[in-house]
Parts: sequence; C-alpha cells; structure tokens
Amino acid sequence: MLRAADKMMQPRRLGALHGSRLSFLRVLLRRIQREKWSFVRTEFEIGANFTGHAVYTAKTPARSYSLVVFAHQLKPEERTDRVIANAWDATFTLFDGVPDARDIQRLRQHVPLQEAGRLQASELSLSRANKSVRLWNSVVAALSQGCQPSQEIIDSTGYLMRTTAVYGSGKFGACDRETLLDRPELQPAFQAEMLTVFMVRQFARDWVEREAKLRAPGTAVRLDEDLACRLGIGNSTGLGMAPFLINHPILIDHWMRARETAIARVQAVGLVNTHDRNLVLQLLQRAQREFSLWHSDDEDQKISIEHLLQDLNMLMSWFAQRERNEMLWSDAMKFAHAKLRLEAQEILASVMLEPYEDLVDDLVDHMAVAEG
Repeated sequence: MLRAADKMMQPRRLGALHGSRLSFLRVLLRRIQREKWSFVRTEFEIGANFTGHAVYTAKTPARSYSLVVFAHQLKPEERTDRVIANAWDATFTLFDGVPDARDIQRLRQHVPLQEAGRLQASELSLSRANKSVRLWNSVVAALSQGCQPSQEIIDSTGYLMRTTAVYGSGKFGACDRETLLDRPELQPAFQAEMLTVFMVRQFARDWVEREAKLRAPGTAVRLDEDLACRLGIGNSTGLGMAPFLINHPILIDHWMRARETAIARVQAVGLVNTHDRNLVLQLLQRAQREFSLWHSDDEDQKISIEHLLQDLNMLMSWFAQRERNEMLWSDAMKFAHAKLRLEAQEILASVMLEPYEDLVDDLVDHMAVAEG
C-alpha cells in the first residue's frame, strides 16, 4: 500500500526527501557503469588570462555527446548568482556528437549570451556556473604551492562551482525532447541535464588545476583523488522548481508514484537477509557521518541538523534492539513515522531501497511522461 498522497505531497515532507536509487543522476551513473561509457577531454584551450574553451566527450555504445565549455573572467562587480545576471565564470552546452571548429565558433557567439543567444537542434542543454570564490582561491593557493587543501576546507563548501541554470528540452532553440525518444540513454527524465552537470564537475577540477599551474608552473600539483571525490557541483537557488512543480503535475505524480511504489515493494519484503540488513545499516551510519559535517549559519537549519542526528541515533538504537528480520522494513518505517521527524523518516525510506535493484530499478521507466 502506498503512503497517503495528502501526507506525502505536503511541502515540508517534499522538502525532506533525499536521493535514492531513483534519483536522476543515480540512474545516469548506473548506465555509465553498466554500458562502460568512456570520457575524454579533447580540447582545453584556456590560457594565461584564464579564459578560453574546452570540450569533453562522453562516448556511449551508440553515439557521443560533448560538453562545450567557455571560460570567462568576471569583474568583482559582475559576480552574482541572481537570475538577472548577464555574465558568469563559465557557460556550457551539451552538443550532440563531436563538434568541429565551425561548431565551436558558432557556439562561441551564442552560448556565453545564455538566454540572449540562439542554439540549434544539435545542442541538448544550455547552462552556466559560477565559482565558489572562497574555496576556489584556497584550492588554487594550496596547489600552486605544491600542497593539498585540507579536507576541512573542501568539506566546508563541497563544490568548486555551482550552476545558476541548466536548461534543456527545446529551450532557446535547443533540441526538443521528442526527437530523442529513440535514444535509450536519454529516455529517463533529465538525463541530458544530468550528463551536463556530471561533466561540468570534471571541468571545474581541471580548471582549478590549470589555474594553479599557470600561477606557479614550477611547483603546482594536481588535486588529490580522494579530495576530488568529495567535491560535487553546487546549485544556486533552484528557483525554477517553484513554477515547475505547479506547471507539471502529471510528471510530479509519476516521480512520486514511482518512489512510493518502490518504498511499498521494499516494505513488503517478508524476510530480510543479513546482507541487505547490514548494507542499510552501513549506509545509515555513513549518512550520520556525512550529516555531522553539514554546516549552516542559519539558526533554524542548525537546529534541524541537530534534530536529524538525534533521530538517526534513535533509529540505529531501534535496529540494535531489533534482532528479528521478519517484516523488518515495514516495522522500521512504522517506528520512524511514530517517533522520528520527517527528514529521518525519508532518509530511512531512501536508504532501505538500496539493496533491492530487482524491486526498484524498473520503476525508472515510469518516470518520464508525454504531457501533451
């Protein structure tokens, strides 16, 4: 049985949702691994003034997609994440195939303009990003001196760049989704956009290393792999989600129905094996460690983080006292709904899906819908 829609669709609960096997990026990463995609940086023409362009190509079994990047140098007074901005540290498009010199020249005239430019059907997305200046400068300073930034510095922000928009599906002349429906790799929701952001993350690392090398050619080193793995991509506001939620009720219904169906299937597992139980407990413990690193200057958010950690401790204590594995996930969810706050409830709901590829992953096919 699915959880009641009038409870699940409340804004506070929706705001408490966490990533899961059904998250758009997770869907993409599983395909990349399963199909053994390869990624290559084919161009990186960023000079001493820290401007230029780069091209990254993802090679799938059937075709290639290329992230075309334009790097810019912003004046301090131009730096803003607001939607009215007209200049950014970097601008991007996801190109269908591998661009030639003429494509690069055409894109150079339009992509940096963002909404004021004009794309063609060969472009699948349009995006831009700004540096996290404090972390960026700290990483450049350390690498240029032959040192590594501290993990504490990395974790304090978590990203070198944050996107301020990622457009797709026919925006500003880009390719309409309807023309891509015969491509399995782009069939699930937002796969072109997720591929864009995934490659932007690599560009951010390459760019910060290039800046360190340009500043100190004799001493600069590359960023440590373990530290690089701790970096993601930030997002400035997510402001566009408000009208999106209102304007696409059928799509939102499909997303939530898929998630709730997955949760119901897992709750119905009669006897949980020890391996699956241990995996979920390990993931909950990892979540505790990661959430303990969260920082916020907002007093309400600080309290929310404290409450979350308290609730996760209660949840782990419940599992420690619960020896039986019969109907384990169903009983755990009942406990969470009775004793824990919303965010801890939804973390449990997401994490307990992880061992159940066979029960969950087919629901990805139901998360895209033709709304016409």
